[in-house]
Amino acid sequence: MKEKIITKANELFLNLGFKSVTMDDLASEMGISKKTIYTHFQNKTKLVAATTEYLFCTISDGIDAILEENKEPIEELYAIKAFVMHHLKGEKTSPQYQLQKYYPKIHNSLKIRQFETMQKCVIENLERGKKKGVFRKNIDANMISRLYFTGMMGIKNQEMFPVQLFPIKKLREDFLEYHIRGIATKKGLTILNNLIKES
Repeated sequence: MKEKIITKANELFLNLGFKSVTMDDLASEMGISKKTIYTHFQNKTKLVAATTEYLFCTISDGIDAILEENKEPIEELYAIKAFVMHHLKGEKTSPQYQLQKYYPKIHNSLKIRQFETMQKCVIENLERGKKKGVFRKNIDANMISRLYFTGMMGIKNQEMFPVQLFPIKKLREDFLEYHIRGIATKKGLTILNNLIKES
């Protein structure tokens, strides 16, 4: 039952936001009593923590599987973006933004883990791209990986990027293209343009 609660809570939080969904909403949606939820989770904060952990692990495992496929560096970035967007397919709000605003401790802890995970795979992607001639040889992989992470976090800020003006799916696509165009060689740009045409 605990796993079912986490799965349904994850779906609701992505659709409606961490603040908007109440324990009553979750109980009603699942057709169970609120007491059943409290048997597994002492309060909403504990449920939010468990849900973010579940989503983080699901996405991290999926990214690891993509990395093991050893795709071309630019194709790998697009495969990761597609996978993440598939798992956030119900995302209508910006959950990260609500998480930061209403659950700052959980958000900060998650952000540190996301940075550690992402930093390693982005640097590896950049270095491989340099060797294969799709990224410029003179880029500083450590700096670019940090810029990329900062940008990924920044586009989730609804004050800067209100959803009404910047739909989440398009914003993510545009940001990835912006990132690659800034570091790609002519060979890399040809691959990028082909991927954009196909999508």
